[in-house]
Amino acid sequence: MKRLEFEVPDMNDSFSKVVIEEKEYLLRFTWNDTEQRWYFGIYTVLREPILQGLKLVPKFPLTLQYVDDRLPNGILGVYTKEVVVGRQDFKNKRAVFAYIPNGEGS
Repeated sequence: MKRLEFEVPDMNDSFSKVVIEEKEYLLRFTWNDTEQRWYFGIYTVLREPILQGLKLVPKFPLTLQYVDDRLPNGILGVYTKEVVVGRQDFKNKRAVFAYIPNGEGS
């Protein structure tokens, strides 16, 4: 399975510029300390929201139920053996945020 992995910065709120299938995006990762969970957003490079405030749920295709021509044509998600994604799980390599192009499997 071919997947493109992205670093989640060790910050409570961050934007990262990435290239997915030759198109630039901003990925936003936000840690909510009250709820003890990560949230995700994907934006244009001009910081126009495409999707925002999505809970990071392990092993679930985050953009599956959304239709927007600006979204990458594949699956964005969190890959981990954990039941929930903790604050340090990306830093400690227990979780990976990745993109899988359509046709590559799950």
